[in-house]
Amino acid sequence: MAEILQRPPFDPELEAALTLLADQMPATFTPEMIPMLRQGMPGFDVGVNDLLAEAGVERRDVTIAGHEGDEIEVSVLRREGRTGVGPGIYHTHGGGMIFGGRFLGVEQMLEWIIDLDAVVVTVEYRVAPEFPDPYPVRDCYAGLVWTAEHAEELGIDPERLIIAGGSAGGGLAAGLALIARDEDGPALAGQLLICPMLDDRDQTVSTRQIDGIGVWDRGSNVTGWSALLGDRRGTDDVSIYAAPARATDLSGLPPAFIDCGSAEVFRDEDVAYATALWAAGVQAELHVWAGGFHGFDMTAPHSALARAARAARAAWVARTLGA
Repeated sequence: MAEILQRPPFDPELEAALTLLADQMPATFTPEMIPMLRQGMPGFDVGVNDLLAEAGVERRDVTIAGHEGDEIEVSVLRREGRTGVGPGIYHTHGGGMIFGGRFLGVEQMLEWIIDLDAVVVTVEYRVAPEFPDPYPVRDCYAGLVWTAEHAEELGIDPERLIIAGGSAGGGLAAGLALIARDEDGPALAGQLLICPMLDDRDQTVSTRQIDGIGVWDRGSNVTGWSALLGDRRGTDDVSIYAAPARATDLSGLPPAFIDCGSAEVFRDEDVAYATALWAAGVQAELHVWAGGFHGFDMTAPHSALARAARAARAAWVARTLGA
């Protein structure tokens, strides 16, 4: 193991949650653990219908054409009895490119649906290593195009459509913004990038600081990127759509919201991406939550830091969508 640097301390409230988490999940996920990971987290849809019903949200599943025309599924979520036209949010889930499902992160989506009258479309993209790059990002882009093409039917104002994702989903959302710009795709009002996974090169200070500790450490990150890219990881043969941190031209992108914790692997690449957006003249809002580990808002949702992070995101979404 390489030298581990001193790191910012975990927030005390989060550190207590992390101690409990340590009994349930290892700090480092290896390739051999991927089947176990999926078995232990079978799509994150258990109980989702009860959660939606309690919130007064209806769900419609639609089969659409994904990358190369293969079938994938999206779910359309909106308030029961909703009529008229309002904002739209296209969601790409997290899971390190290797696991997860379209309802991962549904709790925050419900806030947007109820408070902002938004329609959320969340996509079940295919994951690595069985479906390596470009399957995940191209499945997601196919779903985005479908959403934009069906905006009227879905009750979405095409001028108030944003993309949102956390972790791997944040990286995919950033990739979608780049594809949409470069391929004259759907117009986007914003991109919400929650602790996004942007850089395959494993060269930052934060990746060396979070090694063998926390949630989704350096080793886990190498596992995820290697599953997605194979032998291309860390070489010059990696698309900016797979690893948006590699993009050298970020001009013409929609306004961004980026957040992360100060004690997570993705900190430095996320800060660098926000800085590069500003340098390109793109509006970006950046939050680095002091003492936050990766995904702290989901694993410790009642902590003060998690409540602050979710409130900041919700405020940006409301401002961006004019809701």
